[in-house]
Amino acid sequence: MMAEEKTKSADEIFKEFKEHSITEFFRKNSQMLGYAGKVRSLTTIVHEYITNSLDACEEAGILPEIEVRIKELAENRYGIYVGDNGPGIPSKHVGKALASVLTGTKFHRYMQQRGQQGIGAGGCTIFALITTGKGIHVRSSTGKEAYTCDLSVDIKGNKPLVTNLQSIKPDFRGLRVEGEFGDVKYEKSDHGVYEYVRRTALSNPHTSIKLIEPDGNEAIFPRSVKTMPRKPKQILPHPLGISASDLLDFAHTSQSRKVTSFLVDSFSRVTHDKVRELVGIAKDVDFEKEPKHLTWEDANKIVSAFKQVKWIGPELDAMSTIGESQVDVAMRNILDPRFTSVVERKPQVFKGGIPFVVEVGIAYGGKAGKASGELVSGNILRFANKVPLLFDTGSCAITEAVQGIDWKRYSIARFDEEPVSVLVNVSSVYIPYSGVGKQAIAQEDEIVEEIRLAVQDAGRKLQRFLSGERHRSVQESGYKTIMRYVSQLSGDLEEITGRKKEQTEKELKELIEKRYRGLFKQEEGDEQETAAQNTS
Repeated sequence: MMAEEKTKSADEIFKEFKEHSITEFFRKNSQMLGYAGKVRSLTTIVHEYITNSLDACEEAGILPEIEVRIKELAENRYGIYVGDNGPGIPSKHVGKALASVLTGTKFHRYMQQRGQQGIGAGGCTIFALITTGKGIHVRSSTGKEAYTCDLSVDIKGNKPLVTNLQSIKPDFRGLRVEGEFGDVKYEKSDHGVYEYVRRTALSNPHTSIKLIEPDGNEAIFPRSVKTMPRKPKQILPHPLGISASDLLDFAHTSQSRKVTSFLVDSFSRVTHDKVRELVGIAKDVDFEKEPKHLTWEDANKIVSAFKQVKWIGPELDAMSTIGESQVDVAMRNILDPRFTSVVERKPQVFKGGIPFVVEVGIAYGGKAGKASGELVSGNILRFANKVPLLFDTGSCAITEAVQGIDWKRYSIARFDEEPVSVLVNVSSVYIPYSGVGKQAIAQEDEIVEEIRLAVQDAGRKLQRFLSGERHRSVQESGYKTIMRYVSQLSGDLEEITGRKKEQTEKELKELIEKRYRGLFKQEEGDEQETAAQNTS
């Protein structure tokens, strides 16, 4: 007979109860940061540093120049260098900026930026430590201060460790970060660094990027435009999409004395006239009391009233899109297509009162599509705040929307067998990623629907182009067929009528060319009109 197992008391069980730092959590769950798989891990590192460089340069008003170098040190071990011409980082902030998580200048601000979770660069430092035992090396110049240092992390304390801090000659401007990383692999694939850099150049045409690959090959992506994108500004959340929980969060931290003034001060597009409308709808709510005294029931009634009022759309000041003309220029420079169609939708709102904008570009022919040997298939190029999304394709709102389109309506018989690229960029002050790795946009109904509508708008222009192309092809085929028999017909007529073959052949060719010249001229005019629409 087995001895009975000794039971444990609650006190014994909770002896093992410990509090862990967020850094220690991410060290043990690095896959949550995007470090899952050797190729993906390497791309994630480059992604984090490039997005930091782009955000810093744009905030400082500097046209970005970025250099990426990757060197193979041993099997599955690489040295990575990323440098930029940005504003640099003051030495007193370098530790928190590059060697700690959940810190930074982005998460708390209601404006569009590529990084938004305060994890990126700190996650890279942690990954370097757990795969090589080494930290990272930094060189920075702000114009006033230039220095070099080494960075590491106190995992348990979530504290940056800055060592070997030395002043250097300020003969450059910007930030240079380099380190050794293990458990990574360079691969020239759809998920590799080269493709990430290529797509970054596509969605950031104001940027110049040089990539030096492990084999020494230099890939240079020059900037396509010399104008900076519009700089986003901080805004207030829009009342549409706000939940009762959101409203109470804002209310309990508000300094306003009344609910009426709180609503005007805390949300965009809310005026005193709009508040009077809300008061007339939510009659049971005391709008004169302090916001901190709002109850859950009050919040529900105000949120319900929000939905019954007609609001002006959300402000665009907080968002910086690529821009229709810039998307067109970038696609033509990099994909060299026969046709492009670009659409930018008006701003919309999803839950939380968060505004977003969808841009779609369709490129057809040339280097568009995904090449596999001699075969070419349709390709979906996904972006969030102009950042390429290479992984987690199946769980993304962009994939859901594009694959749900009936492409036959737009003269694409089989999307997987056509030389077509569909670029979709979602811009927002807060992208609802479906994971901490930031590689897929959550399938919010409002976002999926806006992407679908934008793709359909762009698809209609493509349909007109392809219909014209096919009509031209039929006409050209008919023209060539008829011309092929002119000589024989002229000879036969000479035998029957005695009329000279040369004269008959000349007149027949003139007649045929006159008949088809008008059709070709009309089609040429249609193409010019389509091209003008694309660039307008």
